Amino acid sequence: SDAICSFVICNDSSLRSQPIIFNPDFFVEKLRHEKPEVFTELVVSNITRLIDLPGAELAQLMGEEDPKLPGANNTASGFFRSLMSLKRKEKGVVFGSPLTEEGIAQVSQLIEYLHKNLRAEGLFRVPGNSIRQQILKDALNSGTDIDLDSGEFHSNDVATLLKMFLGELPEPLLTHKHFHAHLKIADLTLFDEKGNKTSTPDKERQIEALQLLFLILPAPNRSLLKLLLDLLYQTAKKQDKNKMSAHNLALMFAPHILWPRNVTANDLQENITKLNNGVTFMIKHSQKLFKAPAYIRECARLHYLGSRAHTSKDDLDLLTSPGSKELQPLKSQKRSRLDTCHQEETQQRTEEALKELFRHVHNMPDSAKKKKLIRQFNKHPTALTPGSDVPTSPAPRRTRSRSFSGLIKRKVLGTPVILERKSRDTTPEPERVSKENVHLLQKCGSPAHMSQAKLKSLEGRKEESCRRMRAHLLSKDSSSL
Repeated sequence: SDAICSFVICNDSSLRSQPIIFNPDFFVEKLRHEKPEVFTELVVSNITRLIDLPGAELAQLMGEEDPKLPGANNTASGFFRSLMSLKRKEKGVVFGSPLTEEGIAQVSQLIEYLHKNLRAEGLFRVPGNSIRQQILKDALNSGTDIDLDSGEFHSNDVATLLKMFLGELPEPLLTHKHFHAHLKIADLTLFDEKGNKTSTPDKERQIEALQLLFLILPAPNRSLLKLLLDLLYQTAKKQDKNKMSAHNLALMFAPHILWPRNVTANDLQENITKLNNGVTFMIKHSQKLFKAPAYIRECARLHYLGSRAHTSKDDLDLLTSPGSKELQPLKSQKRSRLDTCHQEETQQRTEEALKELFRHVHNMPDSAKKKKLIRQFNKHPTALTPGSDVPTSPAPRRTRSRSFSGLIKRKVLGTPVILERKSRDTTPEPERVSKENVHLLQKCGSPAHMSQAKLKSLEGRKEESCRRMRAHLLSKDSSSL
């Protein structure tokens, strides 16, 4: 049905555990019910994207002009059409009347019964008993309850009566306005690599076009069409029992649901094959045809929620109605906004990675490799340098080693010997201590812990070494002279 769902607060704890059923077409149905003009323009704009409808045929689809149907100017079959028209003058509550919800409720009894009896051979092809059919027809017109499971009626009686009901409608179930659109959908074929049309049907485009076309059917027609196609689909699945394939069923129902009223086979001529194949296609793909395309659902959702985060086709740009500005997609703006955010996010991650890398290099021990890496950082102005973010502490000055021989040389040259250290707790680095100092430290310990006697002894040894060095130098000078 075309009813709109509503939200209800349920206080029954036993029902809260039940799964929630979500209708993906909720906003589609809501838009069709509340703003039919906006909805129709949205759907028709996408139909014209798929099929080529000239101005007159488009006006007929929109209901702006009366449909021009085949056979209207053919006088040869005028008598036959007038005879059929007289036959339909006797209208009942259900049969021969315009389609209503009450009529659908009565006919749905027939459909429900046939679902239980799909194995009858020749179903919808073999006619039933005319007397039983008339009894059943009168009961449906009067609105009395019918017990079809009592065994009084045969499945062929019910199947024939269903076709009779469809055939006596004032216009076909798919309406006169949609007749030319269905002919164009049958012509949708694939293209080859060079862009030329082939004879292979384009099933995806045909399904999409039928989905759109069914959306703008009157609500009673769409409801009954869904019930009927589902019945025919289930019947074709049992064709090994009932001998009725989808094509055979299409031959039975195409004149009742698609052919214009008061026309003959001669009026349709070459279009009969297209119409029959079109109904066959509907039966085979009936489970897909009553779902709104994803971009229609998204447009309807945006109309009510106003969210800009959406994914839709380029055909949404075709909507130009003044009352439906909310449905205009902002695809290019969204794409540029996403690209900007992506670039900013990438740049931020890059800067964080550079900062982390420089911190790692900065914490490395002093070495030639560290200097080289820092020089590479300094080459790039965008790279993080020590002065830009990470505070650096001055590198500690290296303490020069004071070897024993160095002390002797300074003594000879007259340089005073300084035994004081800036920090008593700091010991020389192992790789920078000379062999003489290592030997001296092992024997005497650190200068801070030396006794006065040991210091005097050390000074005496140094004086003795100086004297020996002077004597050696003087002897060398005298020998050279």
